[in-house]
Amino acid sequence: MQMEFEVKGMDFKSAGEASAKIKKALQLVGMEIDTVRRAVIVAYEAEMNIVIHARQGTLTAKVHPDRVEIEAKDEGPGIPDIELAFQEGYSTAPEHVREMGFGAGMGLPNIKKFSNELEINSELDIGTRLKTIIFNQVSGE
Repeated sequence: MQMEFEVKGMDFKSAGEASAKIKKALQLVGMEIDTVRRAVIVAYEAEMNIVIHARQGTLTAKVHPDRVEIEAKDEGPGIPDIELAFQEGYSTAPEHVREMGFGAGMGLPNIKKFSNELEINSELDIGTRLKTIIFNQVSGE
């Protein structure tokens, strides 16, 4: 199964809708609860990164029996220093976004923490592509 969602920059009203639909789909196909939790955290953080930092983008979830692949592609400013962006608390979010409670600098660190595999590519003034894999493991494995 594959789901793809258009995400618009600065659309905080719709923010989180794509990850909520992904959660529902993963529950319906019977993914392990821990897999659902981790995949939804990854999807939500990737979705919010598009909303906060990009003009627009897509969030795609590919569901396989043994894994969930999540890909986020955006048209935005790109990430000048990817290593720095993975440091907890580092944020380039505008002040008005932080005042709303977003942009605390935990997006990429959380994506890394809850993914089994992670690949990120970013080009300045073009955008960022993030691909993650979350394996569907039975609790206790």
